[in-house]
Amino acid sequence: MRIESFALLDSKDKFHQKALHWSGQFDEISFFNSNGMSDQWGKFEQVMAVKALHSFRANQNVFDGLDAFLKLHRSEFIPGFLSYDLKNEIEELQTTGKDELEFPEAYFFVPAITIRWTGDQVHIEAEDPVAIYQAISDTQIPEALPIAVHVQSRWTKSEYTEAFENVQAHIQRGDIYEVNLCQEFFAENADVSPFEVYHRLNSISPTPFSSFFKLGHHFIMSASPERFLAKQRGKLISQPIKGTAKRGTNAIEDQEIIADMLRSKKEIAENVMIVDLVRNDLTRSALPGTVEATRLFEIQSFKQVHQMISTITCVQAPHVANVDVIRNTFPAGSMTGAPKIAAMQICDQLEARKRGIYAGSIGYFDTVHDEFDFNVVIRSLLYNKQKRYLSFHTGGAVTNQADAEHEYQECLLKASAVLKALGTSLDD
Repeated sequence: MRIESFALLDSKDKFHQKALHWSGQFDEISFFNSNGMSDQWGKFEQVMAVKALHSFRANQNVFDGLDAFLKLHRSEFIPGFLSYDLKNEIEELQTTGKDELEFPEAYFFVPAITIRWTGDQVHIEAEDPVAIYQAISDTQIPEALPIAVHVQSRWTKSEYTEAFENVQAHIQRGDIYEVNLCQEFFAENADVSPFEVYHRLNSISPTPFSSFFKLGHHFIMSASPERFLAKQRGKLISQPIKGTAKRGTNAIEDQEIIADMLRSKKEIAENVMIVDLVRNDLTRSALPGTVEATRLFEIQSFKQVHQMISTITCVQAPHVANVDVIRNTFPAGSMTGAPKIAAMQICDQLEARKRGIYAGSIGYFDTVHDEFDFNVVIRSLLYNKQKRYLSFHTGGAVTNQADAEHEYQECLLKASAVLKALGTSLDD
């Protein structure tokens, strides 16, 4: 039997660092961190779940299996992840890229222990919450050790440019309007502490959908700024990002960069295309007439970049199950392009490696309140500790107006926080 207890904290950040290191004894860890940026739809400042009592792991028939799993556990907090390549289950698509990381296509679990932070309080739900609080409080944070990895680019700059020009040829033929072209950066023989890397990444690039996930020897260290899809009180919320610019050196320069983004026909056009795509996806799960773009072209400023974000909402139709809502909208339109199926086909043909968890989603189902919240896995490191293989992708929208040099530099900008967390730079 699990009971809940709470305690006051002197230092929330130190306690959550201790909690992460304490959690290392378990094979299953999920940690979501809003970094104090939670919005009207966010339910948690920070929440950790560890040790699977029940789990769902699948590589095929994922959505039907997940729906059955959720129906078995109707009063639980259930975290997990979905691979981008579940697109192949939703549409008649194939992934031909090599998979070095070997994550399952989907994994969710019912935790034995759940820890939630709210203000200066920590709430622990477990069989013996007091003992867990004491164990975490007594945990020593190990001294940070240097990280040494040899990061390489899967594509040379000329190979990226060739793929970019291929996409633009499709656009000019009228096959698609926009494609989110992605490239992989990787390190072999990488020995790193996932907890230390995540801590560094979150310090360098704090974001509202930051997360850490462990499944055996598989790790996800995410600094995602993007919400894929949430449900709260019967309303569905999607917040795609399209439009990225580097931060300025001072407040005046930042204001000029933001003004330039809002004047940019290219940035606005990219954002509008994805907003229309998301609106179309949501109509399959919505009460008729309720889909609306409630906020357009908002600029949110993070430590590394400015992002253009729009918000689309609707009321969920009562006959549509939560898993079907995910199925009807997955993967995130901001990571595909438009039209969606054609864009995904082109990405499969051009990209050198399977995306896997990248461009997929990490989040949770709250079956107690019939709600959920999922991010888009971007600005994220994926690590197979057993194979010592570390990987991350970056990408950007290619349109008819896009410039190869600009888009390539945007990929490097998006990679900068991850590279800094690893204490390294790219090897040409």
